[in-house]
Amino acid sequence: MFDRLLIANRGEIACRVIRTARKLGIRTIAVFSEADIDAQHVRLADEAHCIGGPRPQDSYLRGDAILEVAKKTGAQAIHPGYGFLSENADFADAVQAAGLVFVGPSGASMRKMGSKAGAKDLMAAAGVPVVPGYTGEDQSPGRLQREADRIGYPLMIKAAHGGGGKGMRIVRESGEFAAHLESCQREAKNAFGRDRVLLERYIEQPRHIEIQVFADHHGHALHLGERECSAQRRYQKVLEESPSPFVTPELRAAMGAAAVQAARAIDYANAGTVEFIVAPSGEFYFMEINTRLQVEHPVTELVTGLDLVEWQLRIAAGQPLPLAQEAIAQRGHAIEVRLYAEDPDAGFLPGSGTLTRLRLPPPSRHVRIDAGVVEGDTVTIFYDPMIAKLIVWDEDRPRALARLREALAACAIDGPKSNVAFLERLVRHPAVVEGRIDTGYLDRHLDEFLAPAVPETAAVLAAACACLLAQETAAGAAAAASPDPTSPWALADGWRLGHAGARRLHLRHGEARIELRAHGHAGQYRLLHAGQPHAIDGARWQDGVLSLRIDGAMHRVRAAVDLAAGLVQVHDGQSRLSLRIDSGHRSGAADASSGDHRIRAPMPGRVVLVQAAAGQAVQAGEVVLVLEAMKMELALKAPRAGRLAEIRAAAGDFVEADAVLAVLED
Repeated sequence: MFDRLLIANRGEIACRVIRTARKLGIRTIAVFSEADIDAQHVRLADEAHCIGGPRPQDSYLRGDAILEVAKKTGAQAIHPGYGFLSENADFADAVQAAGLVFVGPSGASMRKMGSKAGAKDLMAAAGVPVVPGYTGEDQSPGRLQREADRIGYPLMIKAAHGGGGKGMRIVRESGEFAAHLESCQREAKNAFGRDRVLLERYIEQPRHIEIQVFADHHGHALHLGERECSAQRRYQKVLEESPSPFVTPELRAAMGAAAVQAARAIDYANAGTVEFIVAPSGEFYFMEINTRLQVEHPVTELVTGLDLVEWQLRIAAGQPLPLAQEAIAQRGHAIEVRLYAEDPDAGFLPGSGTLTRLRLPPPSRHVRIDAGVVEGDTVTIFYDPMIAKLIVWDEDRPRALARLREALAACAIDGPKSNVAFLERLVRHPAVVEGRIDTGYLDRHLDEFLAPAVPETAAVLAAACACLLAQETAAGAAAAASPDPTSPWALADGWRLGHAGARRLHLRHGEARIELRAHGHAGQYRLLHAGQPHAIDGARWQDGVLSLRIDGAMHRVRAAVDLAAGLVQVHDGQSRLSLRIDSGHRSGAADASSGDHRIRAPMPGRVVLVQAAAGQAVQAGEVVLVLEAMKMELALKAPRAGRLAEIRAAAGDFVEADAVLAVLED
C-alpha cells in the first residue's frame, strides 16, 4: 500500500478521500487554488500546496502543477476524485510516465470511453444493448440534420466528450434542430474543449439506473448492484438511491452482467459506473461508463458496508479485488440528496457567499454527511456550489424516506440561498414516495416541487409569533443590562398608558410584503393578518421548538430567528418557510428603483456570448447575452420590448453580480 497520496481535487470528495487514507495510515497531500486557501480539504490534509489562481484552468486543471507538487512531496499515487482531471486520459498517462500510480483506470481505457460516440460503437460490438443513433465523424450541420431526420423525433443531442448534464439538448421536431445543435456545440466547446456531438433516440419517460463496477489488474471484475438516479432536473441528478424500487431481481442480474461485460470490453481496472437508460417496459440501453468514482457512491457503501475508496486504493496498489461476486450482499435501503447553494424559486440560480449558519444533522448509524465546508466558509463562484451530501440508511425504503425527511428538517443554512426546502418537497412527493419518477418528471412538473407563491396562514402566524418572542427576549436582555432594568420603557411588551398597544411587524416572502399588527405580550397575542384577526395563546419557544395555539388549535413547529440578519424560519414537519424581517416602512410589493429597462448579471460570471448589438430592437424574452457561472450557462433576456441603447459587456468579460450589462429604451 502507498505511504503518501496526493489528492488532485477539492471540496467534499477531497475530504472523503482523506478520511479513508487516514484510516489506512496513508499520509495525504492536498493541492489548492488561491480561492481555497482556507478550505476544509486544505485543513484536513497532512500537508497542502497552492497550485494557482481561482479559475479551474489556472489550478485544478493544471496537470503539470499537480505533478510538480507530487514529485516535490514524494507522493507515490494521485487520487483524482471526480470532475476536473479525473477522466482526462492524458493526465492519467502523465502520472504513469512520472513513475506514479493513478488511482483509476488507464489512459487507454479512458480513451475508449472518452468519446460517447466511440463508446457506443464499442459496446454494440461487445453485445451490450445501445440506443439507436448517429456517432459518425462527419459533424457538418447538414449531415447531422439528415441523420436526425432519419433517427426520428424526439431525439437527444449530446456532447461526445461531456458529462454532468452539460452539452445536452432534446429536439422534438426537425425545425428546432439547427438552433439546439448550435447551442449544444457552444456549451460543449466551453465546458470540454471539443464540440463534437452524437445523436440518439430519446426514450420517453425513462429511468436512469447505473451499475457500480470494479475490476482489478488480475483479470477479475464484478458489480456492486445498482443505483437509481431518475430524479433529475435538466439532466442533473437530484436524488439517488439503492436498491432501485423499479428493478426486479431478474433485471438486476441482466444489467449487472451487461455492466461487467462492458468493463471487460475496455480492459477496465479500478472503480467505474456503467449508466443505463431503462424504458418503462424494462428494456435497458447503454449510455456511458463514468471512468471514476461517482458523486453518489455513498449509497452503495451504505447498503454493501464497503469502503469504495479503500477498494480503489487497494486495486491501484496492485491488490486483487477484496471479494468475489457471490460474496457481495446488500442490506437495507440508502438515499442521497445534494445540498446546494442555489435558489429553486429563481430557476435554481446558483449562489455564492459566506455560510453564516450551517446546521446539519449529527452523523449516526442512519445519517451520513459528506461535506467540504463548515459554518463560516465561503461558497465561491469558481466551482460547483455543493454544500454537502446528505445520505441516510434504514432497513427498508419507507423507513429510509422517513429518515431523510427527519434529517432535512434538521438542516438550517443561512448566507447563500439553498435547496433544502425544495428537497423536502421532493422527498414527500407521491412520484418519489411511490417510486415511479422518471428522468423528465421534475422538468415536466416542476411547479409541484416549488414553494407556493402565497405561504400558509398558520406558518406566517407562527413566524410572526417567533419574531415577537425573540424581540421581547432581546429587549428584556437589553433592559437587564441597562442602568434602570425595571424601567417599563425598556421592555418590548406593547404596553401603553391604559391599554396594550399595537405593534407592527413587516415580513417579506420573496418580493411580497406581509404586514401584521400584534397586540399582547409573552406568548398571548391577537394578530391581524390579511384583514383577519387571530388569537394566539400559550406560545412557548424552547430549544428551537415553538408550540402555540392558533385560534384554539395547537401547532408545533421548529423555529429560528436571527434578528441581526433579519431572518425568521419555521418548519412544521412538512415544509419550511423563510421570511425576511423588514424593518423599513415602504409601501408596495417591491423596490422598483432599478426599473425594467436594465439587464443585470444575476450573479458573478463570465459573458460567453453577446447575441444583440446596440441600436437593435428586441422583443420581451429575447436572449441578449449568455453568462457562464458555476459551470452553467444562463440566458439573460430582455425584460420587455424595446431598443438596446447600450451593451456594456463583451464576450469574455468577467462581471460582478448586479452589474448592468445592457440598457433598453422605448
